[in-house]
Amino acid sequence: MPALLARMAVLAFSALAAFAASAQSPAAAPSQAPLRLIVPFTPGTGIDLIARTVGPRLAERLGRPVVVDNRAGASGNIGTEAVVHAAPNGTTLLVSVNTLVMNRSLYPQLPFDPVKDLVPVSLTSWGQLLLVASSKSGFRTAGDLVSAAKRKPGAINYASPGVGTPHHLSMELFKSTAGVFLTHIPYRGTAQAVTDLLGGQIDVMFLPIHVALPQIKAGKLVALGIGSAKRHPLLPQVPTLAEARAGNVDVDMWYGIFAPPGTSADLVAQLNRDIKEILATPEIRTAFETQGMDPASSTPEEFRRLVAQDAQRWERLIKAQGITAQ
Repeated sequence: MPALLARMAVLAFSALAAFAASAQSPAAAPSQAPLRLIVPFTPGTGIDLIARTVGPRLAERLGRPVVVDNRAGASGNIGTEAVVHAAPNGTTLLVSVNTLVMNRSLYPQLPFDPVKDLVPVSLTSWGQLLLVASSKSGFRTAGDLVSAAKRKPGAINYASPGVGTPHHLSMELFKSTAGVFLTHIPYRGTAQAVTDLLGGQIDVMFLPIHVALPQIKAGKLVALGIGSAKRHPLLPQVPTLAEARAGNVDVDMWYGIFAPPGTSADLVAQLNRDIKEILATPEIRTAFETQGMDPASSTPEEFRRLVAQDAQRWERLIKAQGITAQ
């Protein structure tokens, strides 16, 4: 009888262990399951470039496929929410930009908090925005723009890829700092906005370096200033907006990678180490720098602090300017 009881106890323990393992399976990534890098914007953006550059190297390190999944819409909120609700098992990550923190103030009715409901993994890079003008506008310097805007408030227009994008809020910061009023023309995406800027229907806008540079070299756009604390090596002749006496407008954009809520600290630390080593390779640095982005890495905690501080910064501007996206 004791032997039978012992045998039953062993079987019961085995069943309990199997049940516990199955209950924990969502938190453990299948070793060969593809890793999805969700990009909450369309292909061709700076975020998409990061995902498609880092992805293959990450696949080599992890020994499993890495797939870039573009889920655009609602200023990045659709793709972000997909990651918020994803299993915290290392099969889904978000590649995003500082639009993420802007959205918390622009969309107060979101069913999730884009700052608190994600786990920062690592900063990947910094990007700069250029204040550019159509060659048909007649503006050659940022001072020309400020002077004209003060003479005729509202007569000059500017474009953005949409309400709440870094391009939009950067111009709102410029307007506030320079004490001028320009009329906002929001578009659904960058492509049509740039087309109208080149055609002269739009006077000015902020654009990432990798988007603006070919048009500047072709003489179709004029770089008025860079929204950064220092000049950029790809355009050393272009002054910062502070140097151009158009206001101390530093609108550098951070890019980074996030995990779903509940992701273990050990998994985050491992991903952070892999990403840091990938970003340090010469080929990645070259790929980023030729697109006007500066590779950068961080610890998860450093990235968390950066995200929180930037959220507060843009919240102040959004409230002060009364900007809404709904």
